[in-house]
Amino acid sequence: MSREDLARRQAELLHALLADGPPPPGFDATRLRVEANVLRRKHGRVLAYQRPELAETLGERFGPLFAQFNASRPKKAAERSGAYADEFVTWLIAGGHLPKPKRSLRARLRRR
Repeated sequence: MSREDLARRQAELLHALLADGPPPPGFDATRLRVEANVLRRKHGRVLAYQRPELAETLGERFGPLFAQFNASRPKKAAERSGAYADEFVTWLIAGGHLPKPKRSLRARLRRR
């Protein structure tokens, strides 16, 4: 198998796991869905670890809201977790799940 073929197959697998793409040939669709769910929950745990105040504020709503966000906007392979967390917060505010902060995120970060 050439490097190009391997890279293409890996990209297909990542698309299936992270972006709800179709299963690549030779992969079991049910097992891929299970693994994709595991990866999504892992992303949620990492985000909760990085932003404990967010997880605490949302409480029981954190998991379902993150799953909803992640289903419509999966994390990209090369994307930094912090940038993804910022997008999640923006999505939560836009959806009315969190109040709009009095200061912008940039202003809060500059003050640190």
